[in-house]
Amino acid sequence: MQIILDQFPNLNEKQINQLSRLKNIYETWNNKINVISRKDIENIYIRHILHSLSIAKFIKFRKDATILDLGTGGGFPGIPLAIIFPDANFILVDSIRKKISVVNEVVKEIELKNINSHWSRAEDLDYSYDFLVTRAVGKLSTLIDWSKGRFNKYSSHEIENGIIALKGGDIDDELNGIAEKRILDIKNIFDIQYFCDKKIVYVPSSSI
Repeated sequence: MQIILDQFPNLNEKQINQLSRLKNIYETWNNKINVISRKDIENIYIRHILHSLSIAKFIKFRKDATILDLGTGGGFPGIPLAIIFPDANFILVDSIRKKISVVNEVVKEIELKNINSHWSRAEDLDYSYDFLVTRAVGKLSTLIDWSKGRFNKYSSHEIENGIIALKGGDIDDELNGIAEKRILDIKNIFDIQYFCDKKIVYVPSSSI
């Protein structure tokens, strides 16, 4: 947890409390429903929470923004981002019901008021949003197909509405054919070995 406080020193007491409770809550639920690998649960603050919050170093979601977290799994990146940006609205979606059940329990236990969760496949969604965020879910070409026509036309942020995807490893082939994109190395945001091959990939809605 200290590593989160070091990177985000302006958190208020409520946010600190919510973030500090996550490890114990996920450990409890992971014993019932495996949503995080047992190897990762001990490193949840770096491998899941801080990784999710790298997006918060890329963009500050504004009040009343709508963010869809597609393939949220146990709630990443959506839950950490919802804690950091309590005035934005988050929709957490996963096609596996038991994972959404865990999301619902975590949200309830830390009293997050800005999350709606849904058990659904991507192709069945009927939402409009400012940003689509994902972590290790589908190739970018697939995400682009899923999100066509779904982005709100008005953008109130410093960057245009669009896809913000957390990616790892060699993604050169995946990026082929995507003309307009921005790539950030997370190792340049957090100087931690775990992030050496992790990236944020942003694709503006106007190119989708």
